[in-house]
Amino acid sequence: MLDHVIKGATVVDGTGGPARVADVGIRDGRIAVVGEVTQESRAVEDAHGLVLCPGFVDPHTHYDAQLFWDPYATPSLNHGVTTVAAGNCGFTLAPLHPERPQDADYTRRMMSKVEGMSLVALEEGAPWNWHSFGEYLDALDGRIAVNAGFMVGHCALRRHVMGADAVGGQPSEAQLHALVGLLHEAMDAGAWGFSTTQSSTHSDGDGNPVASRHALPAELVAMARAVGEHEGTQIEAIVAGCLDQFSDAEIDLLVDVSAAAGRPLNWNVLTIDAQVPERVPRQLYASERAREAGGRVVALTMPILTPMNMSLGTFCALNLIPGWGPILGLPIPERIEKLGDFDVRAEMLRRARSKEAGVFRRLADFGRYVIGDTYSPRNEGLTGRVVGDIAAERGQDPFTTLVEICSNDCLRTVLWPMPRDNDPASWALRAETWRHEDVLLGGSDAGAHLDRMCGAPYTTRFLGDCLRGRKLVALEQAVKMLTDDPAQLFGLRRRGRIQEGFHADLVLFDPERIDAGKATLVHDLPGDSPRLDSKALGITAVWVNGVEAIRDDVVTGAVPGKVLRSGTDTRTVSTK
Repeated sequence: MLDHVIKGATVVDGTGGPARVADVGIRDGRIAVVGEVTQESRAVEDAHGLVLCPGFVDPHTHYDAQLFWDPYATPSLNHGVTTVAAGNCGFTLAPLHPERPQDADYTRRMMSKVEGMSLVALEEGAPWNWHSFGEYLDALDGRIAVNAGFMVGHCALRRHVMGADAVGGQPSEAQLHALVGLLHEAMDAGAWGFSTTQSSTHSDGDGNPVASRHALPAELVAMARAVGEHEGTQIEAIVAGCLDQFSDAEIDLLVDVSAAAGRPLNWNVLTIDAQVPERVPRQLYASERAREAGGRVVALTMPILTPMNMSLGTFCALNLIPGWGPILGLPIPERIEKLGDFDVRAEMLRRARSKEAGVFRRLADFGRYVIGDTYSPRNEGLTGRVVGDIAAERGQDPFTTLVEICSNDCLRTVLWPMPRDNDPASWALRAETWRHEDVLLGGSDAGAHLDRMCGAPYTTRFLGDCLRGRKLVALEQAVKMLTDDPAQLFGLRRRGRIQEGFHADLVLFDPERIDAGKATLVHDLPGDSPRLDSKALGITAVWVNGVEAIRDDVVTGAVPGKVLRSGTDTRTVSTK
């Protein structure tokens, strides 16, 4: 007898093949039948007019902490994501040294600063009762609603072996041996591989460059070789050029690390802008070089525009503009006073528009910012308005107007930059880039930057755009890009397709309605901390390992997810 039958759905199976009307039967968490089901079943669901596809795989999240207080990984699960890859960018909550309890506090403060997680939520929402990476995985196993795989982060490895010297120091020969050994131990326990960062934007809670930024190429290559000794492993790496364009040295590093491991290396995130036509070829040159050297470098890119809000009152991307950090790091009264000085504003604008600002120059078009939430009666009626229009009415330059509005709110004003890469040429370039063999859709950063951005709904928004919007990709191909493609990159065993014998990770949706709602601020984290959330529109149900986890955008309370461990749940993926 079957456990559940989904009758008459339009099945888009994840292979890219044509959709077809079929029944799908589930037994013991697996897909037992695809076709006409005649067997008896405990439950039958009429799905005529609805689309059934595999569960989506998000290749870049930071759900490492959130899964403890939110086992449903919301809103990703609501939007059909049944498998998440976490432990990215070199940041993980394990291992923790058993004789240094202060390392947990350091890790929490680092994650709060670098990944925009609520410090209160980190302190109150996770048990912090592990030391080894295996103990961390065990703490999650059996209590999550999504499938989750975790890289082990370079920063945690360095901190464990080198203590405070991890920031600024170089490992001795013995310490390097210990680092490699600790990485082996994590992968023996099921870590998907190794993640690291050398990004200039990544600083710890003390404001210092995070530990992995101090690693030299020889250390990274040694870690990569260790990765290559384990089945079903990967590497994820971030360098400064990920935000704009790689330097020659960064391309050499990515190529050498992937080739040394003989494993795919993915990086996040490839931004596509027709106004900077040289960026995509430069970034994908790393992939060409890697294939020549026996490696593989894969670029993650988002198929939607994910707005990130800004604020002059809290840490955000504006703090990363050269020269802005010291001003925006002042106490609020002093910050308001500084921002009120014409000469200070003029210097800030000059630096924001200079070449040294790099990719952050795109943040300097303040006339294109939209005012979000406001708090002062003096700003009444400004929510939703464009700063450039308000400035024209006041006879001011846009940055002065923006500072004036924010100062009225004691810098609490929420600001939404309008993306400049929303033009037809940029969308045409995206559609072309998505066809590249080393480009993969995804990179939501879900679980991080919680009150600044909401990338989790990229799946439903992309499908809605494919069905009723720009229609850049056919539905069958779009589903493959969200399911089988990432499953193949990570070597997931029997996931990513609707096929007999595969795990029953499934999404049932209405093709006329599937979309993502507007991002709204909610206060549902431990300590009443805020985050952005988005409703899933048109999702009828989501199954994880054959168990219904979502029905009509509401979690069922079931926790059928699995911690996916390398080797057992993943196979080795060739770099050829």
